[in-house]
Amino acid sequence: MNKIEHLGIAVQNLEASNLLFEKLLGSAHYKIEEVASEGVRTSFFKTGPNKIELLEATSEDSAIAKFIAKKGEGVHHVAFAVTDIVAEMARLKKEGFTLINEAPKLGADNKLVAFVHPKSANGILIELCQEASSESSI
Repeated sequence: MNKIEHLGIAVQNLEASNLLFEKLLGSAHYKIEEVASEGVRTSFFKTGPNKIELLEATSEDSAIAKFIAKKGEGVHHVAFAVTDIVAEMARLKKEGFTLINEAPKLGADNKLVAFVHPKSANGILIELCQEASSESSI
């Protein structure tokens, strides 16, 4: 894994949270994007070399809605940038980690993504992120 790509934070209200994080970080979000397949709207902030992704549920049965219902707003996942997501998934599986995804899928911010189950990572949902390219067949 190359670096922490972003921290994902589950929020009830994206607009209100955008205002809060604008005040906190001293800068506005740079992108809002809906990922219909995941039932979320996302908003991204940059702070130095780091990124924060706010996630709001667009569907009551989405993972974010279920997370907020169970745990409330807060840190949802830690995302790591990887160079070869398929190879990293194979490596982690070989190391005994449980993967939520069998194959990478297209996520927010032009990334291919896959997730490691929190039960195999000390309760933390881990996201693997690789820049999607025009050659990506996913």
